[in-house]
Amino acid sequence: MPSTLVTPEQLAAQLDSWVVIDCRFSLADTGYGRRVYAEGHIPGARYAHLDDDLSSPKSATTGRHPLPDLASFCAKLGAWGITPDTQVVVYDDSFGSMAVRLWWLLRGLGHTKVALLDGNFPKWTREKRPVDIAEPVVSPVVYPVPTNVDWGLDAAAVEAIRLSPAHKLIDARPDMRFTGELEKVDPVAGHIPGAVNWVYEENLDLDGTYLPAEELRENYTQLLAGVAPENVVHTCGSGVTACHNVLAMEIAGLAGSRLYPGSWSEWITDPARPVATGEA
Repeated sequence: MPSTLVTPEQLAAQLDSWVVIDCRFSLADTGYGRRVYAEGHIPGARYAHLDDDLSSPKSATTGRHPLPDLASFCAKLGAWGITPDTQVVVYDDSFGSMAVRLWWLLRGLGHTKVALLDGNFPKWTREKRPVDIAEPVVSPVVYPVPTNVDWGLDAAAVEAIRLSPAHKLIDARPDMRFTGELEKVDPVAGHIPGAVNWVYEENLDLDGTYLPAEELRENYTQLLAGVAPENVVHTCGSGVTACHNVLAMEIAGLAGSRLYPGSWSEWITDPARPVATGEA
């Protein structure tokens, strides 16, 4: 079953048997996703809101999108009709940069039957595939709360490895946010010292689909410079777009990299943590 990407053609053939989750969202307009979902979505798709469904409320010591409460998240999965054996497909309209959060959360539960729609909603509509405005009627099920969950590293673990030559810390944010030249989202500009910058859009082809696996592997092999994939930690602004790089490495056959879900917005809540600006 698909665990990284599915094409629109593959999804269209399985709409009656797979669960589809619409993850469209805008940081600048948190109501955007629900509005466009109501205007039209892939038939049968449920809607997942980044703040309400895929995160927990932020506090003074967390990033902007803290991890969801585990029991609440599993209850939400059940409400969407998802069991541990369900094939899930996620999508958005921003190159997968929001939907990958749900992909990563599910993978952290050990749920491997989850894939991103390659090209997302724009490719689906370009191919003139069906769109619906009706919310699906879902029969709730029980998603058991797993006992073994891997939802990444905390700030202390990142501090311990960030300067290690055996590890690589990769920041997925745009270059000007990484260098600190322009920061319109978080109150402090810059990056975690020791990090390198790999903007998530570098994973994409011109049509918004992921690059071929061979090309991704070549790019990441060069970036890692001998560091083992399992010693790679991904970061971004709040633990969302960095998941795009986690998925890219999985597609490339470089499995095992980890996420710092608190990311930059959590890191800067403690003034004792170091900050760097400029190029890596």
